[in-house]
Amino acid sequence: MEENVIMQSIYSIGKRLEDIRPFGHIKSFSNTEMQMMREIVEAGETGKRVISSQLAKKLGVTRSAVSQMVNKLEKNNIVRRVPDKKDKKIAYIELSDFAHGVYKGIRKRYELFLDKVMEKLGEKRVHEFIACANEFLDACSASAAELPEEEESLLRDFANNARHGE
Repeated sequence: MEENVIMQSIYSIGKRLEDIRPFGHIKSFSNTEMQMMREIVEAGETGKRVISSQLAKKLGVTRSAVSQMVNKLEKNNIVRRVPDKKDKKIAYIELSDFAHGVYKGIRKRYELFLDKVMEKLGEKRVHEFIACANEFLDACSASAAELPEEEESLLRDFANNARHGE
């Protein structure tokens, strides 16, 4: 059945993208963590500072998700919370001095990686791929929103029962 081939192809593309490791087998940061660091660096370059709620909005995630990322990165000396001098309820998220160097190295490696991809495909094809992928994802999102809810509730009930061994 063609749907099975399409679903397998989509899964395979996603898996292959996940498996690409510009840093070899060194575990680097997740895409969201990299985006968060980029937002912090960009804010700093313009003389601004960011708080977790601003990061959540820019990254399209919850404040809770940002808090979990910050906690994890803080333990690894990547970010730090800096309290506001006037309002102690506000904490700015900043990169540690150590992390600035790490971030610059990671960015340089990604730029080199993307330059090599551009050499192989050409800038036009890369931009066409991005446009096509975004169009595909928009169609997937719109199609998922159009599915009948009763089937979704049946699947949710099935998943809940399966988790509880029923």
